[in-house]
Amino acid sequence: MKIDNRQQFLIVLVAVAAALLIGNSLIYTPMARMWTARSKQIKDLSNQVKEGNVLIKREAALRSQWNNMTANALTNNTSLAENQVISALNTWSRGTGADITSIMPQWKYDSTNYWTLNCRLEASGTIATLSQFLYRIEQGPMALKLDSVELAAHEPTGQQLTLGLQVSGLALLQPQPTKQVKR
Repeated sequence: MKIDNRQQFLIVLVAVAAALLIGNSLIYTPMARMWTARSKQIKDLSNQVKEGNVLIKREAALRSQWNNMTANALTNNTSLAENQVISALNTWSRGTGADITSIMPQWKYDSTNYWTLNCRLEASGTIATLSQFLYRIEQGPMALKLDSVELAAHEPTGQQLTLGLQVSGLALLQPQPTKQVKR
């Protein structure tokens, strides 16, 4: 009788061990993975909600900045946009005393939403006139960005300098009207 009890005990023990192994591999491990994935998803969604609340608080400032950017962007007519940039550069050069020797505009069609007008510009003058010229380009309301600046002296004293600029202008193709969200 003791042998039967021992066999039954071992059978029950093996059955319990097999049930625990199956339960671990079929129930616990997938549930633990699902719990971890859900925790990560909840954390990501919580971060997105926080970022959204920050954007909502900054809505007025962001809309104002976007309206300023769209108002100062180049027109989507390529010849008028080139004329805008060349005219502004000439005005700034006359105001500072810098002499523009060449302007080479080239359009880059980056996206269906915007284009960029890349201009290679050569100017000459003194350090004061060229620095004032650069300042006016940077501070002007037009949507221009200085991509590269090269400064070279062609005489031993360094009184006359040559400035090489790569300037990019932004042209928005179809600015979308902003919709106000009612709260």
